Amino acid sequence: APIATSDTIFELGFERTLKKQNKEQVPPTSAPEQPHRKQHAGKSTKKPSSNDASIKPGKCRTLEEALRALDLADLQKELAKSQSMFPENPSVWVKDLAGYLNYKLQAPRSDPMLSQHPHDYPYCLVNKELRNIIRSLLGKSSSVLELFFDHCVYTMLQELDKTPGESLHGYRICIQALLMDRPKIATMNLGKYLEVLRSQQNKPAKCLTVLWALGQAGLNDLHEGLKVWLGVMLPVLGIKSLSPYAVTYLDRLLMVHPNLTKGFGMIGPKDFFPLLDFAFMPNNSLPPNLQEELRQLYPRLKVLAFGAKPETTLHTYFPSFLSRATPSCPPGMKRELLTSMSQCLSLDPLSFSVWRQLYTKHLSQSSLLLNHLLESWESSSKKVRQSLQETVRSFTLTNEELAAKASSGDQDVAACDAACKELLRKMKGQGFPWARLLLILLLFGAGFLLHDIRTHGSFQASSSARLLRSTSILPVSQQAWQKVSHSCLKGYRWLEQTLPVYSSQAAAVLQPYLELLWMKSSELALYMSEQSFSLLSGIHNSLPGFIEWLQSQVPEFLLHFAECVRELLLFLVRSCLLPLLDCVATLLERGWQHCLDSCNGEVSWDCVREHLISFTYSSWICLQNTTIAVKNWALAMISGH
Repeated sequence: APIATSDTIFELGFERTLKKQNKEQVPPTSAPEQPHRKQHAGKSTKKPSSNDASIKPGKCRTLEEALRALDLADLQKELAKSQSMFPENPSVWVKDLAGYLNYKLQAPRSDPMLSQHPHDYPYCLVNKELRNIIRSLLGKSSSVLELFFDHCVYTMLQELDKTPGESLHGYRICIQALLMDRPKIATMNLGKYLEVLRSQQNKPAKCLTVLWALGQAGLNDLHEGLKVWLGVMLPVLGIKSLSPYAVTYLDRLLMVHPNLTKGFGMIGPKDFFPLLDFAFMPNNSLPPNLQEELRQLYPRLKVLAFGAKPETTLHTYFPSFLSRATPSCPPGMKRELLTSMSQCLSLDPLSFSVWRQLYTKHLSQSSLLLNHLLESWESSSKKVRQSLQETVRSFTLTNEELAAKASSGDQDVAACDAACKELLRKMKGQGFPWARLLLILLLFGAGFLLHDIRTHGSFQASSSARLLRSTSILPVSQQAWQKVSHSCLKGYRWLEQTLPVYSSQAAAVLQPYLELLWMKSSELALYMSEQSFSLLSGIHNSLPGFIEWLQSQVPEFLLHFAECVRELLLFLVRSCLLPLLDCVATLLERGWQHCLDSCNGEVSWDCVREHLISFTYSSWICLQNTTIAVKNWALAMISGH
């Protein structure tokens, strides 16, 4: 006889719990009915009722068809019967629910990862009424939900051993409904499920089923989803049959939750650096395509790891970054490590003290970092340069001590010493501050001039004016100003003479085209209004059907949110938009009436042209007056009058 396979720790523990519960499933009614009810309790996890035991439903072509054929009244009847027979044992209720759904929803099996379906499949196919039934029963059974989750997972694993086994849609729906509102249930015993994965790693279907079930915790909660990924998927990332699902799940998790702030604090150095190695180290257990996909996710994982306050946490990452930045490091990883270390130094000042402590043990890595800082010197901030100056001086003293000892790493010491000297040279020779000097001279000259004018009473009597006269600078500047003023005045007079003529000629030439443009614009506006009216009427006719479909597809809280938004928009329209439109209409009406009054009751192109010419002329007069006033003020300031 073949040797029977031994049970895993998880299976043995679950069976003991199951046997203990079956012993407790004693109905509180009279004795003659007990044998029948014990039989019901013992089989409640497999079949929905004794009446259906001999009639197994045929498989539907699709799960959608099976859900449409599901008799919800019969389901409620069976659940009511289960609750009446075992009022003190909610574990039986939820197991009967899962067993009934899985028994009735017989459709072709999907792959364990459900890779061809949306992330919330199959729960997304469940209608609103069935969702309410499931949620109501789960709410009544809150004390046994953790055990119910284990039951669903374990029963799915049992069905995978059968040939052919039942489809698992019912258990999947129950798991998703459970974890949608209570995702922490999946993360309470991750260590137990990790043992299951390790014991069943030669059976990919079972492992993927467990990973799928645990991963449903991340549908609505990024924190719990990351906990699942770090707890059970990262440890098995090197297993060839499981790594595609682990990377795909991480990609989907970060895509469903673009707001990464809810995941801050989940990834620490212990989890981050294995991810860094998987993403950048060549020849690891990940295939190249998965490694590239993980590398695309790495920037978001880095944001999650550094958290909300990187200025207080980055120094804890610096040692691991530094130890990996060896000269033989792959180029892509080396660039990432050097960039990350520069980020640590610029954001967290404690990283410099950590670097000084690790310097003698990581000379080759430090030489790479020093040369990188030397190359990016121009883009570094003043704060980083000040902190780096102290650190480099400390390194210089250490280099002298190491060189005196003639240690075995003399090449690394020489490389570090050369980089330190070059950095010190850049720090000392940053160039003469010409801009600062010019600003100081300008401020000093302005202050001296004001003091000179105030002392002598006017600019003409000041020492500065006498100096300018003696050097012929003042007469030349006055002459230049007069020429500029004369040229500006001449140009203004030319514009004053020619602009009205050219304006009238342009108006005469463009008038037919403008009238044609106005007519075509009116026709286009009329056509657009007719099309918009027909489109709005079509939308209005199809709106009831669309609303009915939307209500059947969208959860209640989204509908409530949409209703609140609608009320807010109505309030804004009634309180703000309509009064604003009334005000604009009133202003337009007043403007039109003023235009009619000025044109003697008839608006014509000649009248509009006269208004434009008048407006242009008045604008030029205003500009002329302003220019003359500025000129007079400048001459008065120069002459001292």
